[in-house]
Amino acid sequence: MDTLNCIECFIRSAQAGSFAEAARRLGLTPAAVGKNVARLEASLDVRLFHRSTRKLSLTEAGEYFLADAAGGLSALQLAMGNLTSLRSQPAGTLKVSMGLSFGREYMVPLLGEFLRRYPSIMPDWHFDNRQVDLVAEGFDAAIGGGFDIPQGVVARELAPAHRVLLAAPQYLEQAAPLDSPADLPQHAGILIRSPQTGRVRPWTLRNREGLLASVEMKTRMTFSDPEAACVAAEAGLGIALVSTGHAQTYLRRGTVQRVLPDWYVDAGAISIYFAGQKLLPQKTRVFIDFVREQFQQQGLAKLLSAL
Repeated sequence: MDTLNCIECFIRSAQAGSFAEAARRLGLTPAAVGKNVARLEASLDVRLFHRSTRKLSLTEAGEYFLADAAGGLSALQLAMGNLTSLRSQPAGTLKVSMGLSFGREYMVPLLGEFLRRYPSIMPDWHFDNRQVDLVAEGFDAAIGGGFDIPQGVVARELAPAHRVLLAAPQYLEQAAPLDSPADLPQHAGILIRSPQTGRVRPWTLRNREGLLASVEMKTRMTFSDPEAACVAAEAGLGIALVSTGHAQTYLRRGTVQRVLPDWYVDAGAISIYFAGQKLLPQKTRVFIDFVREQFQQQGLAKLLSAL
């Protein structure tokens, strides 16, 4: 029996709640995962799971074993991987989550240089506008902003997470005068629902002097996608409040312009997130260092700032 493989199948099954999902994460068949768990149970002479056609749950013994084994297995796998990397370049599949537009515009262009330096790493990038569970979903890292940082997760800041108001010149020519945030209630708002809550979040504008003002507009339409909001603003349908990362593409085209350019929303920071563990895989460590280096060298933090 390959004990490490059997223990890993048990741990992933416990975390995922099913053999099928554990198999998907491990690249195995559900039958292979189930057999490995059964071999482990036979070796330990104890039942680790309660099994039914609908549910997989831990026995009391399984809960104790999971608590003792999970951290030890991760540390051992990392130690083995890092020892191997001492003799060669960092290698392996690098699973990273990032926002769709942000990843396409700012991360994919960095891939060429990253692969030139680390040809043995295979990127497996997931473009999701949501916060992922790094451990439960098997991600090595994630990039995003406005997230709550769970216990055991470390964040390294890359750039400010600013938002700006955008509108097409033809909209502003026909709409009511707009000289200060107090004029916003007279204007058509292209609003964006939060992917986490499904609600439109209230935002607060600020300027360089530190003055604050609420963002209040007449709701003309509501979207779940900031890219769609930019396209609607480009079409002259109203004013959109979007991240600078989304705004830059349209500002460069000249099809939209900033509304109240002295005002912006400070939503915190865009950061790279990873599990806070002493023994970080080499593939993850070099990726984090590379991204931070590129953001500094290419001035991406300044580009994404509204100031």
